Amino acid sequence: MNGGFLKKQSRGRSLARPLCEGSADDAPELLFGGVLVADKPAGWTSHDVVAKVKRTLDAKKVGHLGTLDPMATGVLPLVINGATKFADSLGGGAVKVYSATLKLGEDTDTYDKEGQVVRRGETGSLTDADVRGVLRGFAGKMMQTPPMYSAIKKHGVPLYTLARKGVEVEREAREIEIHSFEILGISMPFVEFSVKCSKGTYVRSICHDAGAALGCGGHLFDLRRMASGVFTIDEAVSPLSNFETLACSIIPLEGALKRCGGNNGAEGGAGSVKTRLE
Repeated sequence: MNGGFLKKQSRGRSLARPLCEGSADDAPELLFGGVLVADKPAGWTSHDVVAKVKRTLDAKKVGHLGTLDPMATGVLPLVINGATKFADSLGGGAVKVYSATLKLGEDTDTYDKEGQVVRRGETGSLTDADVRGVLRGFAGKMMQTPPMYSAIKKHGVPLYTLARKGVEVEREAREIEIHSFEILGISMPFVEFSVKCSKGTYVRSICHDAGAALGCGGHLFDLRRMASGVFTIDEAVSPLSNFETLACSIIPLEGALKRCGGNNGAEGGAGSVKTRLE
């Protein structure tokens, strides 16, 4: 069934819906590829997800619209075949939504639970009001310094490469925007929260900075991406799914572009997709 990967596009239905929705007579014919929303498992790199889906679908090209750290789970939108040419239009600057857990009382070198604890602090005297007061400050536009364990490059070398050698360099703070920040629960030393933020925001850094502001240290204990732009966890599928499940979950390219509220950068709008890919 997967020889040549999906060469049909359905007729007479919304292109914003997955390929295999509808009746058996509504045969899908995907000429140009589309978007598959994967639910990344913990411990997988984003590249692992790309490679697995590419093999299962026997696709020529697969890419992703924004990496997730190995410990994180959740929404990882993948662009399939011809859709790779439209990555910027489909999610280049997309707002992200995360559900996360902060653990207070410990700083780690990676700013998350996978790193080595480098400092411990006392949390016994902290109140819920203290925590809420500090976290309320994480709203709007602000400057954020990325962690050393990140893919940002310094003189062409990824920071994580330097960090693994024990080298720490000065990092330039970058402007980010926190659109909303909601505390979901506090059970010391853990704080569960939801954050909606701009592209390039490090939730690990939010946790580290919150711990520093409270004077006890802190790191990211758990992270799940709930949305990346218009693509949400409700439509995400496991990369371990079989061919049929993955294929039937692909959002056709034209529909995905319409969802994103933009066109392909040319005057014809999404209707000119054919011209670009034929």
